[in-house]
Amino acid sequence: MRKFLIYSLLTIIVTAIVATLAFDRWISWKTADYIYDDVKKLPPRSVGMILGTSKYYSAGLPNEYYKYRIQGAINAYNSGKIKYLLVSGDNAHYNYNEPITMRRDLISAGIPTAKIVLDFAGFRTLDSVVRTHQVFATNNFTIITQRFHCERALFIAMKKGIDAQCYAVSSPKKIIKVRLREVFARINALIDLYILKSEPRFLGQQESIPAPIKMPDGIKGYPAVLPEELK
Repeated sequence: MRKFLIYSLLTIIVTAIVATLAFDRWISWKTADYIYDDVKKLPPRSVGMILGTSKYYSAGLPNEYYKYRIQGAINAYNSGKIKYLLVSGDNAHYNYNEPITMRRDLISAGIPTAKIVLDFAGFRTLDSVVRTHQVFATNNFTIITQRFHCERALFIAMKKGIDAQCYAVSSPKKIIKVRLREVFARINALIDLYILKSEPRFLGQQESIPAPIKMPDGIKGYPAVLPEELK
């Protein structure tokens, strides 16, 4: 009886591992045709949505995932592949505001203020993807993030009936831990999509792109149009 229980437990563990890896590979395979690594080959779209992340790690070191996403968005805009940038991220805490941080760095890089739209309720990938479609009335848009993140975001878009593609930007060299976490993030996505049928935490009224810039209380605003553009 003891041996039977041990073998049964091992069988369950091995089956779970194989199934997890199979789901991971399936998501990669299913989304491969909609991911572009070369900005020159990226089909043009009106809107590029940047998936948010923190600019710095908890230890204060710069986050290279953030750096590459911002640079990728700048490259896509300057190459004429997108007309507007929708920055979607977490705004859950007063001192932590991903959209404002991304917007500030994009403006510093020369992106016109009027070309940047803010989504303050992109608390997770599902929220950002669905809100881009439903709240900002956008379909056939470009997601900007790392390849492994592209795959999960596109898988969510496909399941929700959203037409999207992804510009896969560079990843840091040491990616093993993050990639392992991604495997479990994909399992959570499958549970959200097929079992819980989750929706974004907030939806709200529909807005067009370009949309009026609405800053949270206590956040300093910026002009909608740069002085150079008025000329």
